[in-house]
Amino acid sequence: MSLDNPMVRFDNVQKSYDGKTLVVKNLDVDIAQGEFLTMLGPSGSGKTTSLMMLAGFEPATHGEIYLNGKPINNVPPNKRGIGMVFQNYALFPHMTVAENLAFPLKVRNVSPSEIDKKVQRILELVELPEFGQRRPAQLSGGQQQRVAVARALVFEPELVLMDEPLGALDKQLREQMQYEIKHIHENLGVTVVYVTHDQSEALTMSDRIAVFEDGVIQQLSSPNDLYEKPDNSFVAQFIGENNRLSGSITGIDGKVCHVTLDSGDQVTAEKVVDGDVGTRTTLSIRPERIELDPEPGTVPVNIPGKIEELIYLGDHIRVRMSVAGTSEFIVKVRNSSGRRDLEVGQSTTVGWDPEDCRALDEITT
Repeated sequence: MSLDNPMVRFDNVQKSYDGKTLVVKNLDVDIAQGEFLTMLGPSGSGKTTSLMMLAGFEPATHGEIYLNGKPINNVPPNKRGIGMVFQNYALFPHMTVAENLAFPLKVRNVSPSEIDKKVQRILELVELPEFGQRRPAQLSGGQQQRVAVARALVFEPELVLMDEPLGALDKQLREQMQYEIKHIHENLGVTVVYVTHDQSEALTMSDRIAVFEDGVIQQLSSPNDLYEKPDNSFVAQFIGENNRLSGSITGIDGKVCHVTLDSGDQVTAEKVVDGDVGTRTTLSIRPERIELDPEPGTVPVNIPGKIEELIYLGDHIRVRMSVAGTSEFIVKVRNSSGRRDLEVGQSTTVGWDPEDCRALDEITT
């Protein structure tokens, strides 16, 4: 994946609906040919507005959007050659599946014989080769969504935009469609820009994820880096389950800092936040990175805690604890050995390696 000649470029793009409030602020991002990039964030964060500007359905208030090096701000949506998949499928109910798929080809003046070939080929790709003569109402939700994806791909666009395409599906079908869309992307090599507020969906499908909040990309990284190395407290809280502890930096040793928690406990963590000794910080540590009752000397950080709740979840036990002044400290304990030595009310210790704990900007709310 090379960003030397990006397929899509947002260059200092802004968007305001009322001329006062910016819902997208100074957006600068490059998207590579063949990349699967997800715009992730809560409602109102600017992710869908950014997608709609790329599609041409919303004009940019400021800045320029480029497609294959050419500015497209003044190019109408139907001239951009972009495929689009919506949450509500947007299929024509009076047309058969085959007619729905043929429609984008007819408006591009493709010959009838070629239309038939392309429609059959795309139906096979989405594993619906026998469904061409059915109408959308005769299909399940998952089948309708596959047809919507097929229609966005049938005219062989270089770029496909997907706006919450799986939001209307139940959990099991949603997870199945995540893998199917990812496999279609890999098979065709098409560039995909995908919008969702579902973090697990983004982690499953994406090459890179742009996390939006308040009209700004907070972090743009691979799924692994986003989860393991959040740049700030918002990303740490938004992506996956996360423990947070508040305190002040009392010493700095290269990339590691010493922190005195508000409870008085002394810990060490990887220093991410800008600032010197005395800076307030919120520590971020994932539940699966924590050792419960570690052997003495096996992990550098050890602080006391008490078990408040045990929830059996099959492959692991979710342990809620009181640690350093919070009663919502979560530890995930692997159940591979069928542990039965844990009890509610038990006093124990938790420990971790400093490289698994990140000292981020302070959360004040």
